[in-house]
Amino acid sequence: MPAPKTRLLLLLGLTLVVCALFMTVGLRGRLSYVLAYRAQVMAAMVLVAVAVGASTVVFQTLTRNRILTPSVMGFDALFVLVQTAVIFFLGTGGWTGWPPLLRFGVETALMVGFACLLYRWMLSGPRRDLYRLLLAGLVCGILFRSLSELMQRMLAPTEFSVLQGRLFAQLTLPAGDLTLAAGALVLTAGALLWRSRRELDVMALGRETAVALGVGHDRVVTRMLILIAVMVSASTALIGPLTFLGFVAATLAYQLAGTTRHAVVLPFATLLAVVALAGGQMVLEYGFGMAGTLSVVIEFAGGSLFLWLLVRKGRM
Repeated sequence: MPAPKTRLLLLLGLTLVVCALFMTVGLRGRLSYVLAYRAQVMAAMVLVAVAVGASTVVFQTLTRNRILTPSVMGFDALFVLVQTAVIFFLGTGGWTGWPPLLRFGVETALMVGFACLLYRWMLSGPRRDLYRLLLAGLVCGILFRSLSELMQRMLAPTEFSVLQGRLFAQLTLPAGDLTLAAGALVLTAGALLWRSRRELDVMALGRETAVALGVGHDRVVTRMLILIAVMVSASTALIGPLTFLGFVAATLAYQLAGTTRHAVVLPFATLLAVVALAGGQMVLEYGFGMAGTLSVVIEFAGGSLFLWLLVRKGRM
């Protein structure tokens, strides 16, 4: 079997091939415009892959659970609630009248602010129980979804139709200034996660072992959760929610990387997410004539993998 680093290099080669195909297949019209547009979409895909893939791996390390994702904290539900509330109170023209960069900033700030308040509430004091934090996030997510559904039932049909279009991830729509803003947040947070890769290897051994080896467990958990919140919030505000992409990338990374070291698993999950987004978009565009959205396909595949893992673990 190839060594983990060899596997990572092979996956990097596959990713570059898929990206090159995405940039060149079906070129027609003004090449300068088409290539610039595809490069912008490709940049958004890479940012989303970094944010979702890396954050899911780190989140699973902190929780020591391979089936949990940051979406359990309620980020996706909060994004849906914000979109629904804006259309409910301001109408379809209220939100679109705002500059895109301002909308992105408001959505990102709300999600990061919610996460920080939740962390401060649940992780302060003598009892710092990470599972109580996860339970609180899950309950908040249910509350957000219930409020969203209540307001959606009172929307006019045209308003509900506009809202539905915003609740699915749109990989081909981000503007250049939004991509730059999201890139600054995601790459900064990703660089900080990468610097902590050795600490994360120790954290994966458990709290007692990490403390015995000199790692400040509670401090690292809080810092990592804030970085995860920034990455997931920026990705969601940029294109919309992709609940199961990180789960698929992290699960396949652990299966294929041949190691659990974060120096390999983190880039492995990121590259797999890039392949899934770019390859899936090409198949959807040229194989099915854009009959659907990529987010639906990813959610279906991720949900199926999630159920399969649950059944498999239940039989073990």
